[in-house]
Amino acid sequence: MNSLFLCTGNSCRSIIAEALFRSMAPAGASAQSAGSKPAGHVHPRALAALAEAGISTQGLASKSWDTLPQKPTVVITLCASAAGEACPVYFGNVVRSHWGMPDPAGVQGDEATIRAAFAETLAVLRRRITALVQQLEANPAIDAKTLQGILDDIAVQ
Repeated sequence: MNSLFLCTGNSCRSIIAEALFRSMAPAGASAQSAGSKPAGHVHPRALAALAEAGISTQGLASKSWDTLPQKPTVVITLCASAAGEACPVYFGNVVRSHWGMPDPAGVQGDEATIRAAFAETLAVLRRRITALVQQLEANPAIDAKTLQGILDDIAVQ
């Protein structure tokens, strides 16, 4: 299973999700992230939040979905369409789920408020990815229909 975490800019949420999944992935599972309009850089606060959590940031980069090294089998979008953010649509024969969440890069306020937004993003994604990894470990030969249901259930956690 190769998961693609997808956002528009690929600088915060999708990067954090990629790093988390890579750090927890069961055998045979991999992750990558991309954006439909990549920012071209990883947000420094996303890198700081990952480093603070002890998650490797090695090899993380903002990249386009046009240059993916592997075709995904699962695509998880992370944009917050409720906030008016355009959510990219990935075409292809893949299992899709939407784990919408606010972009911490858009948070305004003092240092503590901004740090808290990145910490919350990391915490939510850690809960969701942990739930996914537990399901994958319990059922390594999971079929697409079952996986779809699991992903959609996780989206509301």
